[in-house]
Amino acid sequence: MAFRSQLINNMGHLGEIAALITAMCWTVTAMAFSSASNRVGSLAVNLLRLVAGFFFLSIFCWISRGMFFPADASGRTWFYLLFSGLVGFTFGDLCLFQAFVVIGARISMLLMALSPPMAAIIGWMIMGEKMSFQGVLGMLVTLAGVSLVVLKREPGKKNEKIGHKIKLSYPFWGIMLGLGGALGQGAGLVLSKFGMGNYDPFAASQIRVMAGIAGFSVVFTFWKKWREVFHAFTDKKALGQLTLGAFFGPFLGVSFSLMAVQHTNTGIASTIMAIVPVLIIPPSILIFKEKVTLREIIGAVVAVGGVALFFL
Repeated sequence: MAFRSQLINNMGHLGEIAALITAMCWTVTAMAFSSASNRVGSLAVNLLRLVAGFFFLSIFCWISRGMFFPADASGRTWFYLLFSGLVGFTFGDLCLFQAFVVIGARISMLLMALSPPMAAIIGWMIMGEKMSFQGVLGMLVTLAGVSLVVLKREPGKKNEKIGHKIKLSYPFWGIMLGLGGALGQGAGLVLSKFGMGNYDPFAASQIRVMAGIAGFSVVFTFWKKWREVFHAFTDKKALGQLTLGAFFGPFLGVSFSLMAVQHTNTGIASTIMAIVPVLIIPPSILIFKEKVTLREIIGAVVAVGGVALFFL
């Protein structure tokens, strides 16, 4: 009975729990896609992960719902989820991966941490969502911890003013691309919640992924990059990594992210999901043998403390 009571109590935090599961899934995805991208290119991985993810989603929905295709969704649901997929997958991910090239992964991930406040502001503007003082505090603490991990101070030149370092070191266009990635992720979540309602989150993910596939197909045709996709099929190791990433990303990760925004405030959900740069530290040490500084450990503790505020 005690276990059942605890389970019922935890259901009150279903959205937050789903957000934590999303963050863990995206941690696995980030590692898998990073390895695959180094072998066959990030653009090819972007498209193929969505195709594989759609396959996983369709099989799961066929088993769980008896429907291989989300034909029971309303026209309104289709409209907003397709729009969400284009904004989140095509626009957001396209900006993010290009930001990696222009300003590097570290600054790009820092800018992606701005997606929670962006989501909260958009959620307030579109849906009238409100956040308690404790929620705002938790969001700020989590963002501070994530920023502490992903942002490092590098020694500058003598006589260089620290306050001008970012402005001098990183191109304006790269910063805008990073902000575009954060905006795409935040706006995509809000649009998903607005259009999804009580609709099944896994079926909703199918619709979003279809929009992403269509969007990237147009991009690949316009940029004439289809050769990269065909080349990816010749690398078996990359395909294995891509499949693993697709299972934990477009299938589980995206679906749990929709479940999260379905059951809790968009700003809170997106903030918890933003701790991926912190969660990735342990596997980076064990698998990639990376060194972790005291600053990164402190950042992880601060971020986890911020997440804990959502559950108090």
